[in-house]
Amino acid sequence: MKITLLGTGTSQGVPVIGCKCDVCRSTKPKDKRLRTSAMLEWDNNRYIIDCGPDFRMQMLHEEVNRIDGIFFTHEHADHTAGLDDIRPLYFRQGFPMPIYGLPRVIDDLKKRFNYIFTDVNRYPGTPRVAVNLLESHKTINISGKILEPLPVLHGQLSILGYKIDNLAYITDAKTLPESTIKTLKYIDLLIVNSLHHSPHKTHFNLKETLQTIEIIQPKQAVLTHISHHMGLYDEISRQLPQNVTLGYDGMVLEV
Repeated sequence: MKITLLGTGTSQGVPVIGCKCDVCRSTKPKDKRLRTSAMLEWDNNRYIIDCGPDFRMQMLHEEVNRIDGIFFTHEHADHTAGLDDIRPLYFRQGFPMPIYGLPRVIDDLKKRFNYIFTDVNRYPGTPRVAVNLLESHKTINISGKILEPLPVLHGQLSILGYKIDNLAYITDAKTLPESTIKTLKYIDLLIVNSLHHSPHKTHFNLKETLQTIEIIQPKQAVLTHISHHMGLYDEISRQLPQNVTLGYDGMVLEV
């Protein structure tokens, strides 16, 4: 199975509009970060985790012409605002796009993208979706793989991470419940958020991420959802433990 990090940035992306810091002015590709998203692929199957405002550019960059479904971690705009851009994929594929998420998240999408979910005065160019509701720790079978939604706390907001085979994807975490930590113990690949160095109310900072990695003890950990305040890619990479890597847009990992 292959996972591609489509975006590894925070809600503002990197560079941040109007910012003149060293990271935002860097010309190196690994210092440029679109909003956080990932693509899972195995056999002839392709699924997306989160569909933010950079979804269109991510699909174009990876030359994607079809996907089998979208899994949402939570309802915040940097993870959902690109839903309308499934239109060309929907038209090409010819069937409603499967979407997966907590009931609360799907309800939020129904409000913000009402025209996608209704048949009343439906515009001919509107895509259709097929809703699949998820529950924490209730596994589902997707194209022959068992996927487990994992409870994650984004501050006080309960969101989802995902485990499939020996890979887990966690973003926007501030704390992980014991049940999630137990599920992730000794996993081969852990992709997990790390905002920057200072304390934050709703996200792991680097110290907290590394402490969590020490508890879980994955074979390999890759950091995502990274702010421009983290620092330059090359400089931060040299400071990380041997089994921890700073993620970057377009990074491809296999398990």
